[in-house]
Amino acid sequence: MIGYISDNLLIPILDFFYGLVPSYGLAIVALTIVIRLALFPLSAGSIRSARRMRIAQPVMQKRQAEIKSRYASNPQKQQEELGNLMKEFGSPLAGCLPLLVQMPILFALFATLRGSPFADVPFPINLKVLPSEQVAAVEPKPFTSPRHSIFVTSNDHFPIVASLPGGTKIGTGDTTQIKLQSLSGESFNKILGKFDEGSKFNPKWKVTKGAEVVKVSDEGTVTALSEGDATVEVKIPGLAAKSGFLFIKALGQVGFYVNGNINWDIAILVGAFGLTLVVSQVLAGRGMPANPQQSTANKITPVMITGMFLFFPLPAGVLLYMVIANVFQSLQTFLLSREALPDNLQKILDQQMNQQGQPELATSPAMSSKRLPFEPKSGK
Repeated sequence: MIGYISDNLLIPILDFFYGLVPSYGLAIVALTIVIRLALFPLSAGSIRSARRMRIAQPVMQKRQAEIKSRYASNPQKQQEELGNLMKEFGSPLAGCLPLLVQMPILFALFATLRGSPFADVPFPINLKVLPSEQVAAVEPKPFTSPRHSIFVTSNDHFPIVASLPGGTKIGTGDTTQIKLQSLSGESFNKILGKFDEGSKFNPKWKVTKGAEVVKVSDEGTVTALSEGDATVEVKIPGLAAKSGFLFIKALGQVGFYVNGNINWDIAILVGAFGLTLVVSQVLAGRGMPANPQQSTANKITPVMITGMFLFFPLPAGVLLYMVIANVFQSLQTFLLSREALPDNLQKILDQQMNQQGQPELATSPAMSSKRLPFEPKSGK
């Protein structure tokens, strides 16, 4: 499903924007904005639900305890009253469904930006070398890798897979050929031969695990040397992997610290991601009662996630997407934080703010009633 969304939705949008402005960096920005706009109603539902549950949760927990105590001997009545409570305040799980619906698209977007044309595309193949007498008793199971759309020019890209018709189990001393081909069976080398600069995308073969178990030629022929497990990787260069954008040296560049050198463009992107994450969290708590436990988590989480991405192998193009998506999320959170609450929740919020001695959020009636055309009205 993720591959289908990438090939049939995201890459055509990418092609469209690259055709307007021949910059893959701008194409990433435009693609991110289009997808975030398309998912706005879904993500707004999650933000709205989280905001309302943050207000209602203390009251709901108290009411739930009272209901369970009062109707302990009447399970049917207990469930009825708990159901009425959910109708009044909404279900804590209401914000999860929008997230689940949008996840396939976000995963597909993430996969698209990690592949061609923005980065070199690896096809890892795990092999098992067995004694010759054992292989004879093994039923061959053809292997086909996940497909990746490979860009040969800015307008031409092809879904490519790596396949082993005889399977991934081979006998000592035997050879097998890993085939790179389109979904229709046309070899990748034949596809490259149709383009003047196709040789720039010749695949690179190497053994990444078990060099004593197998060896691989420049044409993808694997020879089994001894028993054991091995991994052969074929990598196809990305068309724009070395293309820069603004301060980014290469969209396909991976790693903050590589071979003793610091990639400051990666550091800036990771830092911008952490900063936008903090801003989004601050906006999410705007006008809400103080929560010491949540406040501590909000301080620790951005630091942990930002630190992780300093050493997590993500291409610069993916980090660019993450920063733009966070900026969009912050703007969305800001808009929704000014949305009018249902009367029952507003009353609870006013009480919570008064108890903590905090000033209420000043929001004009005109502003609090504004919504985007596709946003549902608050229940009263």
